[in-house]
Amino acid sequence: MVLRAGLLGLGVMGSNHARVLASLQGVDFVGVYDPSPTVPERVHDRPVVRELDQLLELGIDYAVVAAPTTFHLEMGTRLAEAGIHALIEKPVASTAEDSRTLRDLFAAKGLIGGVGHIERYNPALQAARERIAQGMLGEIYQIATRRQGPFPGRIADVGVIKDLATHDIDLTAWVAQQDYVSVNARTAHRSGREHEDMVLAVGTLSGGTITSHVVNWLTPFKERVTIITGENGVLVADTLTADLTYYENGRIQVAWDPGEFRGVSEGNMTRFALDRKEPMLAEHEAFRDSVLAGEARGIVTFADGTRVVETAEQLALDGFTRRL
Repeated sequence: MVLRAGLLGLGVMGSNHARVLASLQGVDFVGVYDPSPTVPERVHDRPVVRELDQLLELGIDYAVVAAPTTFHLEMGTRLAEAGIHALIEKPVASTAEDSRTLRDLFAAKGLIGGVGHIERYNPALQAARERIAQGMLGEIYQIATRRQGPFPGRIADVGVIKDLATHDIDLTAWVAQQDYVSVNARTAHRSGREHEDMVLAVGTLSGGTITSHVVNWLTPFKERVTIITGENGVLVADTLTADLTYYENGRIQVAWDPGEFRGVSEGNMTRFALDRKEPMLAEHEAFRDSVLAGEARGIVTFADGTRVVETAEQLALDGFTRRL
């Protein structure tokens, strides 16, 4: 069966989705909806229409929503009412309330809803999760992430928490296979924009793992690092290069007095060879297969995405400075 797919939004992310859709096996990419007069009339030899109804009239089984976050609820609702499955770029909606609305609507209509938390498909993080499940690290003590870089011109409707930190919220819970039970944060507004552009966050997961996240739009270089510390050593995932490195605790016996602090020593280091499939292609393949199967298979569901937005809102709520 060949699925017919449409795209809503042709910005930076939308252009990447269009590229993948145009060559995705088992999918007929039929067209794009974008009302902007600056976008071309055809993309990858597919028509660009200016009204959503025009795209729906082309007959589509599912749609990818890459429009600004403020339109996610409206567009997702239109698609659900038309019986169309949807892969929506993260965050799933602007607010937790809107996210829950979409989650419940798609569930009630028996439709597949996925969220574009693309980091789950990064080879380094997928390999890290697999090795954690195999027991390589033993008990997970801490997960620390750093996601820093210059301000992206594509973002105007949300702050750094919902744009970038949602990646770290999702990947941290997913890699550890634990839920957040508490979070605290501090935010800053340094660039004169309405929304926060820096956040430092800490949290605790359901299995006792503690987390920390450094996220901002004000660093003149890009950094995307996840450091997972366990009882046997540390996994370091660089998602810019899709590299995964294991730093093993030393096996040399160290004598200590019962009352002294017990630490670790430096051991072997291993850099793993990974199959580096493009994350966006893997994301699209998983969503296509879920639609064909009629059930979620390896995707970030609307339920997952809603929990991420709920956690992000708690960070934003907590992210103020108390004056002593």
